[in-house]
Amino acid sequence: MASEDVLSAREDGVLLRVRLTPKASKDAIGRVEADADGKAWLKVSVTAVPEKGKANAALAKLLAKKLRLPKTGIRLIAGETSRQKTLLIAGEPGEVLPELLARLEALG
Repeated sequence: MASEDVLSAREDGVLLRVRLTPKASKDAIGRVEADADGKAWLKVSVTAVPEKGKANAALAKLLAKKLRLPKTGIRLIAGETSRQKTLLIAGEPGEVLPELLARLEALG
């Protein structure tokens, strides 16, 4: 699986599919893996607990830091209480998508 499999353009930005593991031993961005249905997800782990949005906030903070994005440009749009989440990275898709692909590839 490749990084482009977890990203998709939308008119107001880029969607990023993440499979989050809370209460992990460390904050980390892993590799892209497929679920049983063949859908690709970027594996991410955070040390925060999954209560009162703490793990979701830690996810946004980690992605902002590692992908060099403003935290305000990352918004959770699906999966608030699920491990599988969809995030919206705000911006012009034609500019944001290639940049995100390059940054994800550099991490892995």
